[in-house]
Amino acid sequence: MPYTICMEKTVQAVYEDGVLRPLEPILLEERQEVTVTISDQGNIPRVHPLLASSDEWANAAGDQVNLDEVRRALATIRGSLSEVVIEERRDR
Repeated sequence: MPYTICMEKTVQAVYEDGVLRPLEPILLEERQEVTVTISDQGNIPRVHPLLASSDEWANAAGDQVNLDEVRRALATIRGSLSEVVIEERRDR
């Protein structure tokens, strides 16, 4: 019975001309399809406006927010939430 070897490895890569290029050799067959998880964690400044500080997280832990309040808040967003995020990022 044939079997499949599954590999999971984290590698550094650079994005150039629309292509991710690994910075080290990886053992893949030509045109082999893989699943890629992208993280630019090392490039996010500690004071990024979308990051919450540990104090903000601690303060928010005591917040009593119910589902109806969340629904009302989300209902005020015009279009889709992804469009709002994209527009916000475009303004930076």
